Amino acid sequence: MTQDAPRRGPLPSPPWPVLPARRRWPLQVTAATRRIEIDAARALPPHTLMARAGRSAARLLQALAPHAAGTLALAGPGNNGGDATVAATVLHRPDRPSRIVLLADAARLPPDAAWALAQAQAAGVRVSGALDTVQHGEAVLDGLLGLGAARAPAGTLADAITHLNRSDAIVLAIDVPSGLDPDRGAVLGIEALRATHTLALLTLKPGLFTAAGRDHAGRVWFDPLGVDFEDRPGPCALIGPQDARLGRLGAPHAAHKGRFGDVVVIGGARGMDGAVRLAARAALVAGAGRVYATPLDAAARGADPAWPEVMHRPSDAWTTPPAVSSRTVVAGCGGGDSIGAALPPLLAHAARLVLDADALNAIARDPALQRALAARGARGRPTILTPHPLEAARLLGIDAAAVQADRFAACRALVGRFGATVVLKGSGTLIGGPDGRLWVNTTGNARLASAGTGDVLAGWIGGVWARVASAADADDPVGGLAAEVAIAAVFVHGRAADADDADDAPGLPLRAGELIDAMRRVRV
Repeated sequence: MTQDAPRRGPLPSPPWPVLPARRRWPLQVTAATRRIEIDAARALPPHTLMARAGRSAARLLQALAPHAAGTLALAGPGNNGGDATVAATVLHRPDRPSRIVLLADAARLPPDAAWALAQAQAAGVRVSGALDTVQHGEAVLDGLLGLGAARAPAGTLADAITHLNRSDAIVLAIDVPSGLDPDRGAVLGIEALRATHTLALLTLKPGLFTAAGRDHAGRVWFDPLGVDFEDRPGPCALIGPQDARLGRLGAPHAAHKGRFGDVVVIGGARGMDGAVRLAARAALVAGAGRVYATPLDAAARGADPAWPEVMHRPSDAWTTPPAVSSRTVVAGCGGGDSIGAALPPLLAHAARLVLDADALNAIARDPALQRALAARGARGRPTILTPHPLEAARLLGIDAAAVQADRFAACRALVGRFGATVVLKGSGTLIGGPDGRLWVNTTGNARLASAGTGDVLAGWIGGVWARVASAADADDPVGGLAAEVAIAAVFVHGRAADADDADDAPGLPLRAGELIDAMRRVRV
């Protein structure tokens, strides 16, 4: 199933900055982009799309580097190089000369790129076949590989990427940084270009926003080149603020705590009771009417003195169907090996179930629990899994490197295997639902790479889910509501870290306890 088309709204003239996301953006993989390109080219005069692409790149580079001493365009063997060549030609003038380094056989260029090269030569732009150095003050256009990259860069192309990565020049990658897989966000080979900015053309590519994409693409801009992109919903989309408003809706004046649902948090093995406390606190702040915390470590049971609103229950309180059949359960936060024994009744009977951390590890180790989770999905019982890449790898029986090499495939595989909504955490967190939708989150940063922030996310998901499910008072047979809850929670979780980064400790890890309050302050 494809994503819903993004909400229409007025936009200024492109190129448009994509992040921070202020709207929902559709993403298109290479094959779909090729089809869009072919259809558009057939309806336009020859070379029109390349001319538009080059002019767009020239406008953007002029704005990004208005005082550059000149422009260096690196052109590879395909039309990506042609786009860079057109841009260099547009920018060429006596006080800001352009030069083109063509790392390809000019006699074998495709027709559009050959036309662009002829235009550049007629305009007096210097063309050479080797990159010696990036001159001081030059702004750089990366047109080496782009969308057509399928293999690791080699030879002079690889050397040019290495050279650029060692320079301090402003580098604008056209469409995709050279050496980055546009569909998966993986680095093709040893090294991909680390661009300052990337101008995506015709469509936005998924690989720019997950795995290694964010680190290599820099700031992403978009120009559809006059082709309507909103009528072409893709197989996945970037989350926009409108997708994160779930759970922030008003409630009737006569509402009471029972209307907002109950959350049960189970985890906290010996030495890890902080995890269950963090998740319970997050669930409460996210809007659950009542929250019960169940540390599995007997020595840690008892009230949370800092949060007396959180109620405590022993683990055997949740073993019968009536105890969990109407509640949202968050299981696994700091659960250690003990959580495995608590999972069978939860998998069988919980109305809504969030499985995090050690619950996922326990399922990965136990085929019986895997069958129980899959059976739960087959019965239409909604579940949200929140693995990081290593936990996802354990569930799939592969290694973390394989997950990161194709995060989209890993997310879809987990959804298909267990019939659950999956939150695959990491740079560009993915959310996949049983109905086939797939979303890429755009918020968050490395400040979330600290202990306990995942527990906060799991608890927040549980709190939002309890609140909206209770208000909806309806079954969720295909997990649509679960996916919407996960999308909203992940967006707010990341937005809190983005907003807090402007405080008095920018760049330092965000403490999980502080994250809860930061999430409460987020406005979407």
